[in-house]
Amino acid sequence: MQAEAIMTTPVITIDATATLAEAVDLMLSRKVSCLPVTHRDGSLAGIVSEGDFLRREELGTQRVRPRWLRFLHGPGKFADDYVRANGRFIREVMTTEVVSAPPATSLAEIVDLMMQHDIKNVPIVDQGKIVGIITRTDLLRALINTTPKPGATASDDEQIHKQIVAELQSQSWGDGDLIGVKVDNGVVELTGAIVDERQRKAAIVAAENVAGVRQVKDSLFCADPFSVILVS
Repeated sequence: MQAEAIMTTPVITIDATATLAEAVDLMLSRKVSCLPVTHRDGSLAGIVSEGDFLRREELGTQRVRPRWLRFLHGPGKFADDYVRANGRFIREVMTTEVVSAPPATSLAEIVDLMMQHDIKNVPIVDQGKIVGIITRTDLLRALINTTPKPGATASDDEQIHKQIVAELQSQSWGDGDLIGVKVDNGVVELTGAIVDERQRKAAIVAAENVAGVRQVKDSLFCADPFSVILVS
């Protein structure tokens, strides 16, 4: 699945010349946690989020650094802190190094960007113009739309067996030769050996995700890895 399939569009944006008060009013009224900031021509200039308003003079939450740090880092960090705590215009408090992606980016890549950069929103940009945005909420919507629903069309027991075995064998933790699978009228019983208790939950999840499975019975036993090697 690609970014363009789940992105929110049209995007609520704000001009770089807007005031901080205008941005806060817009975020509260439209119930959004961030605003992409655009130039007059619609190109992306930056992004402002709730996090940019946490360190504010008005709230008494501005960052206070030990004065001796100035001798190590110079006055720049102190000046930047002051601007972020007291700036009145979006251009003064916004993040300018925006992590963005094109519409054809896969969701896996979008999530990688969020994790790597510790961000919650990724603007989607095409030819320099913002065309959408993906937030964690958009990912949740995609998840619920793709999650198998209870009562999904059941396959016959043989087909269920084949799908579970194939899934177990495709996973590095699966030990497909050691884990047995029995299916009776949609009820799956997992038998055999595992060498790590975490495999138990993973095997159950693998079975639960196959359409037509009504119940999963856990008859797995956890064995010493060396004894399993000797037996096999």
